[in-house]
Amino acid sequence: MIKGSMVALITPFHEDGSVNYEKLRELIEWHIEEKTDGIVVLGTTAETPALTVTERDEIVRLSIEVAAGRVPIIVGSGSNNTLVAKEQSIKYEKMGADALLVITPYYNKTNKAGMIQHFTEVANAVNIPIYIYNVPGRTGMSITYDVVEEISKHRNIVAIKEASGDISFVAQISRLINEHFTVYSGNDDMIVPLMSLGGAGVISVLANILPRQTHDMAMAYLEGDVELAKKLQLDYLEFINNLFIETNPIPIKEAMNQMGMNVGGYRLPLCEMDPSTKAKLIDSMKRINLLK
Repeated sequence: MIKGSMVALITPFHEDGSVNYEKLRELIEWHIEEKTDGIVVLGTTAETPALTVTERDEIVRLSIEVAAGRVPIIVGSGSNNTLVAKEQSIKYEKMGADALLVITPYYNKTNKAGMIQHFTEVANAVNIPIYIYNVPGRTGMSITYDVVEEISKHRNIVAIKEASGDISFVAQISRLINEHFTVYSGNDDMIVPLMSLGGAGVISVLANILPRQTHDMAMAYLEGDVELAKKLQLDYLEFINNLFIETNPIPIKEAMNQMGMNVGGYRLPLCEMDPSTKAKLIDSMKRINLLK
């Protein structure tokens, strides 16, 4: 199991809107230098729904090539179509992914039995670890405790990325943590609270701009330095909140561009930040000395 901070990596674009693969290569090298513990590509923060199949495949190929085994590459392979999720999972496993991130079905919502069958079908199709992804704010459907309890028994399902923001639910599923199954925070404002219940770390948006600090926060907790972990969580809390003042990844890409990282714009329907929310984001960056 990966412990610490995994970055939910953005997708950089050129001015003409095409994927900036050279910048992607640069970002991966930077994350390795900055001690990021794992790199998640084709997640929510990557604007995956707006990428073509060809672009997705090239992002995965390049990420695996650049990482070269120095850091795990976790690939988002989920879909609300179980057959597509299986096909994508098989393809990315063959390409060399270290693990897969599989979201709960969305739009065509299912019941408990359908949820279990969905994840079981995908998990049966591959031989690498699967992290299930619960993000009801995006999908309109939350996975339930009894579903997690059932599918966590599968040999390939080893973790859940929990992004509901419901600490009570986190406490429930934390009872399932064992040597085979763990929990990762999908919310940067809850890294330390979730880890206090036994979680192994975070799949982080914050890490796109503060990778070493996010790694240090998680590892400090794992190594017993609760005070340092708590301090880092609280020091960056205002900035974290402003990273979600508009739809992710709009604020994080704006923050990166403000820092001179030149990651480009967005794919519609995502677009530039409103001036009022941008001002709040910039102000919070100044407060933690990211900008003067």
